[in-house]
Amino acid sequence: MEYKVVEVREGLIGGKLSGQKLENILNEHARKGWRYKSMTSVEVKGRVGPGGVDGLVIVFEKD
Repeated sequence: MEYKVVEVREGLIGGKLSGQKLENILNEHARKGWRYKSMTSVEVKGRVGPGGVDGLVIVFEKD
């Protein structure tokens, strides 16, 4: 089994995390053979400054 962790920053997908944008991320990985395993809402380290931004950590798996 192989795992992939994807951090999604709120700003990376244009402000608020919309259902359609999240669906696009899930489908993009599914096309490459990855299966959704779990998702957690987190504070993701931002590119600038010490603080973080709201985001998601999505875990995918494949054989």
